This record gives sequence, structure tokens and C-alpha cells, in this order.
Amino acid sequence: MRVVVLGGTGVLGRYVVQEARSRGFDVVALSRRSGVDLVTGDGLAPALRGADAAIDVTNVQTVRGGPAARFFESTARNLQAAATREGVAHLVVVSIVGVDRLGGFGYYGAKVAQERLHLDGPVDATILRATQFHEFPGQVLSRSTFGPVAVVPALRVQTVAARSVAEALIDAAASGPLRGRLPDVAGPAPARDLPALARAVLERTGRRSSVLRVPVPGAPGRAVRAGALLPAADGALVGPTFEEWLAGTDGPTSA
Repeated sequence: MRVVVLGGTGVLGRYVVQEARSRGFDVVALSRRSGVDLVTGDGLAPALRGADAAIDVTNVQTVRGGPAARFFESTARNLQAAATREGVAHLVVVSIVGVDRLGGFGYYGAKVAQERLHLDGPVDATILRATQFHEFPGQVLSRSTFGPVAVVPALRVQTVAARSVAEALIDAAASGPLRGRLPDVAGPAPARDLPALARAVLERTGRRSSVLRVPVPGAPGRAVRAGALLPAADGALVGPTFEEWLAGTDGPTSA
């Protein structure tokens, strides 16, 4: 089976590529560095040639609604068009649990638009929504630490290992074309407070920053407190737990 992984050099993409190769698949990892620009479509169609499935785990480094919408809508349209031209029968797209329950957050609205364009497109697309990764608290710390203080939003999250999400994405690709959403994927532990997870990362990596817990205001905050970021009742809960991940080889090891 030939699988093309778009965003194959990112946090999730690397695990997707590793998992596909471990199963004996013929894998091509695409990124701008490989000469493929999903936003413009440059180089995309030739890169998809001969593929049985394409997995899109690309992301954009902004939470602003306008830029995020332009990215996800352009990439969805270009991927659908190129897959149609090259006869790729199946697209698998990662999304986020709660994208349709968190009003007022532009990035999530952009992901909803991406899902809709794929589900309405000519090529069968399978959407897999996952909760935030175990890596998420560390990513928040890297963006929100100012001197001795880390400002962390008070989110209820049920984080999942990126490696486990990669396995689920490869399962979806191997199962063949399916148009629609799969059950949510989340970690096996109950919901946790994101600032508490951030403190655990700081302790593990030996950093001395203090965590300032900041409530999320307005409608997004109410939605988060009501469980908007948590999986549906039929979601698949997959390990390892955050603590197991933190202590393992995939977790952070130093500051």
C-alpha cells in the first residue's frame, strides 16, 4: 500500500510515517522542504501519483481565524482537486475534538470548514478528531513563558499520545475509503486541568517557572468548562496516560 503523508515532518507526521513504515507500507512524507506547497497546490498532484491514500496532518502556526481559514480551506480544496486528478481513492484528515462546540475561536472554525470541504468533496474523506496531544502542555509553555512565569489557560483536557493518534490514522487509511467521521480519539485518563499538566512538565524537565492559571473568558470559557474539548461518549480511549508518556522515551527529558 502506498501512503502519502502531508505534514510528514511535524510532531504527528513523524509518528504517522514511522507507523506506516513499521507496517511495511510504501510511504512518502511531503512538506514544503520536499517541494510541495499544499497552500498553493504547487507540486502536489505529481507527489500523489500512484498513492492509495493520502493522510493530511498539516497545521498552521496561528490561532487567528482569518489566516487559519485561508490555510485550511485552501489546503482542503487543493488536496481534493489533486487527489481527483491522480485517482487517489481515499483521504484521511486529522481534526480536533470540539471544533464544532467552541464558538468564538477562529482556529476551530477554520478546522470545521476544512472538515466540511473534505466531506463534501469528490474524493472519499475520513475525518479523525483527536484531543490535544500529551505534547500540548509543553508547547503552551514554550509560547507563554515570560521570565519566571508561565501563563497557562485553564482548560479541561484529556490529552492523548501523538503516537497513538498516528496509529489510528494508519488504521483508517488501511481500512479503505470511508466518507465520514470516525469516533473521537482521546487519552485513557479522566479530564485534567492544563495548568496542572504544565507544572508536571516543568518538574520533569527541571525548569523553575511558576504557572499562572488564567481562566478562559466569554463563550469559549463557558464551553471549555462544560467539556467542549472532551471526547464524545463513544470515543476511543487509547494509552499511554500522560504520566506514562512523560516518563517514557517520547516525553520531554530536559529543559
